Amino acid sequence: MPERIIALSKEVSNLANKQITEIQSVSRLTKILAMNALVESAHAGEFGKGFAIVAQEVSEISDRMSKMSKEFSSNLGVKLKEIDTLGKTLVEQIRGGRLVDLSHSMIEIMDRNLYERSCDVRWWATDSAVVHVATEPELEKIKYASQRLSVILGAYTVYLDIWIMDLHGNVIASGRPQLYPEAAKQNLAKSPWFQAALNSNSGDDFSVADIEISPALNNRAVATYAASIRAEGDANGRVIGVLGIFFDWETQSQAIVDSVHLTKEEKEHSTALLLDSKFKIIASSNKKGVLTDKIPLKLELGSQGNYIDEKGNIVGFSRTPGYETYRGLGWYGVIVQEPKSQN
Repeated sequence: MPERIIALSKEVSNLANKQITEIQSVSRLTKILAMNALVESAHAGEFGKGFAIVAQEVSEISDRMSKMSKEFSSNLGVKLKEIDTLGKTLVEQIRGGRLVDLSHSMIEIMDRNLYERSCDVRWWATDSAVVHVATEPELEKIKYASQRLSVILGAYTVYLDIWIMDLHGNVIASGRPQLYPEAAKQNLAKSPWFQAALNSNSGDDFSVADIEISPALNNRAVATYAASIRAEGDANGRVIGVLGIFFDWETQSQAIVDSVHLTKEEKEHSTALLLDSKFKIIASSNKKGVLTDKIPLKLELGSQGNYIDEKGNIVGFSRTPGYETYRGLGWYGVIVQEPKSQN
């Protein structure tokens, strides 16, 4: 509807300019005819005096017509420009508000998804096979724990792997040793997410890391969640190890940015993005700039808003609201929509 207002404004402008041009053309012709009549009346001498008066009046009418058409053109131009500006502003507000809503929906879906990951890691850290191998990392228990993790991975396809680590950060068991043999060589003692889980207050807590590339997982992008493994699986028991789960970020996040409810027309000139707290692109519907580029947002608008960037694109964004016990990492859902004229 707002686009139609702009289109009608242009149609009215074109029609009015066409009519004004015709009026000015008639006015010029009338002026010429009046001038010719004055010349002929002068040649007629005494007999042309009456005709000269009529010709003079016609000339004055022509001048008035010309002046009126110019004033009309000027006034109409101002009003039409105002209508065009208001129409564009309305379009930007409506589109911008829609992009904010879609951005909020996108980051909310991501939050709910990651909330489930935080539940998974805390739950699996109490699994008897996990607890037993962390208590006594004997060969048979390691084999059984790996088998158990493999079963879990078969049911939860959103994960690349699951690792069990001892108190020193050494991986003692994993769910896919054949696919990711480098996992067994890893020591995560210096990883912030390992330390956070190791020093957590209870088994109800979890730690999480920003998106990163994992060399041990064939250089795949992962979202890492961890929880402490505690004696006898008791939430308040002593810490005996750490469980880390690795969410298949690239595949799962791509599905979310690709599923934003944009119309077919909108998708042709829109990009859905997920940004981390430092505005780095961590997912993009066009797959460009992921984990390399940044998009600064106008945070003076608050936790969500929309604006026109320096390229004339409409940008709508929304900061993570968190979900249940998952507060989020300060990520943003963003949609950048180019003007139609640029496509």
